[in-house]
Amino acid sequence: MASTAQKTTLSSSLPREAAASVSLGQDWTVASSDQPPNNASIASLILPVDSVSEPPANLSSKGISVMPRPQTSHPLDPLTPAEIFVAVATVRAAGATPEVRDSMRFFEVVLLEPDKHVVALADAYFFPPFQPSLLPRTKGGPLIPSKLPPRRARLVVYNKKLNETSVWVVELSQVHALTRGGHHRGKVVSSHVIPDVQPSMDAEEYAQCEAVVKAFPPFKEAMKRRGIEDMDLVMVDAWCVGYFSDADAPNRRLAKPLIFCRTESDCPMENGYARPVEGIYVLVDMQNMVLIEFEDRKLVPLPPADPLRNYTRGETRGGVDRSDVKPLRIVQPEGPSFRVHGNFVQWQKWNFRIGFTPREGLVIHSVAYIDGSRGRRSVAHRLSFVEMVVPYGDPNEPHYRKNAFDAGEDGLGKNAHSLKRGCDCLGHIKYFDAHFTNYTGGVETIENCVCLHEEDHGILWKHQDWRTGLAEVRRSRRLTVSFICTVANYEYGFYWHFYQAS
Repeated sequence: MASTAQKTTLSSSLPREAAASVSLGQDWTVASSDQPPNNASIASLILPVDSVSEPPANLSSKGISVMPRPQTSHPLDPLTPAEIFVAVATVRAAGATPEVRDSMRFFEVVLLEPDKHVVALADAYFFPPFQPSLLPRTKGGPLIPSKLPPRRARLVVYNKKLNETSVWVVELSQVHALTRGGHHRGKVVSSHVIPDVQPSMDAEEYAQCEAVVKAFPPFKEAMKRRGIEDMDLVMVDAWCVGYFSDADAPNRRLAKPLIFCRTESDCPMENGYARPVEGIYVLVDMQNMVLIEFEDRKLVPLPPADPLRNYTRGETRGGVDRSDVKPLRIVQPEGPSFRVHGNFVQWQKWNFRIGFTPREGLVIHSVAYIDGSRGRRSVAHRLSFVEMVVPYGDPNEPHYRKNAFDAGEDGLGKNAHSLKRGCDCLGHIKYFDAHFTNYTGGVETIENCVCLHEEDHGILWKHQDWRTGLAEVRRSRRLTVSFICTVANYEYGFYWHFYQAS
């Protein structure tokens, strides 16, 4: 399917001699083929709506021209809060009835990443540093469009009433900042229901499931048998039911929660996961949020309270912390060596773009290396952790079914932290925020979600001349891009390192 942009004329922000060569204002299309025909240049995928036999006079006779002003959003930039708002509003407005609209639950709203040739076009002409070498030169030069195709969002929507999961694509044709009170417009490009699947579980569903189980009278009685009467101490974690028989088929939204219990403690960071409650079987219908099966199968004593298992420092839980460690400070009085333009990062000979999704968390796009006379060498188009699988491997009940898919079932990005300077990261830090939708379609932001900083990395190179006693040393450093998330009792730190030894 081709994407068509409206006519526009861009005013120049470049020097007069550069701007004089370009004044384009034509409709255009970008062919959306993942695999162009053999020997087809990328330039051949850029087609003017009205074909011309000769290049316009305002194109440089030497080939490729530079656009006079970059676009506002790079094709790989994550969706802004305004874009998420418009995407959700567009889908909700497309609901056939008020009941359908009210039943919509939004599990994922992300950028629909464009084809590679659109990204190459953006990097070549629209976003500094301009890199026209990304597209091949042709006789007379390619026809350059006046703007990029509209950005698109991909939404995973669950209809709670019908128990249906659908995927929508929305074109974000015009989006202004919400604070301006501007006009917002989106257009549904496609939507289709995917049968027999379930989207990931949401934090609101977790809270509702816990409340339903703790309010169930037989469950309260089962906890009393174990000496627990204060239900505020009880922790109920909804786990995906898995697929062990037809009863677990994904045409039903089910959960088999695991139970834990805190102690009567004033510890501000008590680890309730250190005291699992065994022997209780629970099955919850997450669509209607009702407990449909319950059985107290076996009375297993709770593990004894152990303050050493808590999360706080030793002096508050009876343990001993290291007392001989002095403060460590990383100082960069002249600032960092990296440069950041929006989501575009340059460091040493490396450059790449920062992205983020609620499922994967940190995504690194368009990794390239400036390789001497070879110029810009592409290293990776897209880097991320698409899944985190945790198989427990215990054949006993209930552990045999504990095989968590932490990205697909919970979302690594949605469970990310707001990082703190001096704790999670040291040195001169550049942070990136993350924006995503919540269960009901509202926009949420995790501030300081992605951390970018430099780290000392020991010695890169050294030589000492034994005759003269002289030595030469080169210190090494690395660039680190990271984020941290917590899924139940697991902390995951994801670190991408870029090195100088290349």
